[in-house]
Amino acid sequence: MVNVVRSTIVKAPIEAVWDILRDFNGHDRWHPAVASSQIERGGSSDRVGAVRRFKLKDGSELREQLLTLSDLEQTFSYCLLDTPIPLFNYVAHVRLSPVTDDDTTLWEWQSRFDTPAGRDKELAALVGDEIYVAGFKAVSDFMGLEA
Repeated sequence: MVNVVRSTIVKAPIEAVWDILRDFNGHDRWHPAVASSQIERGGSSDRVGAVRRFKLKDGSELREQLLTLSDLEQTFSYCLLDTPIPLFNYVAHVRLSPVTDDDTTLWEWQSRFDTPAGRDKELAALVGDEIYVAGFKAVSDFMGLEA
C-alpha cells in the first residue's frame, strides 16, 4: 500500500481556509486540474455520503465520496469510487491546524492506496505533486495570498 503525505502553511487564518475546503464540491473553483464538478442527486456538498462527479481538464471523469467531515476539527476524508487512474482502495484525509504564533494554517493532505505492480512511485508522485501540491498553490492563489 502506498502512503502519500504532503503539507504546507497557508498564510491565512484557519477559518478562511476551512471555508474553502469544507465545500466538498468546490474544488472546481480553485484546483487547476478540475474543469467541472457536481454532487450526484442534488445533495448537499457537506453531507457525509455525498458523491461528487467531476471532470478533469483532460476530459476524464472521476467520482469521490465524502466519508467524514468535522467542523470542530477542520478535517474531512473521502474515497475514490471511479477513476481512470489505477488507484485502488484510495482513501484521503485533509486536516487543518492553526499555527497560533502568526495566525496561519497548517494544511495536511494524505492518502493511502494500492497500485498495479511497479507503478507505486509514479502514482505516488502524481497524487502528491500534481494533486496535493498543485492544490496547495491553487488555494493560496484563489485566496489572493503570497506564496
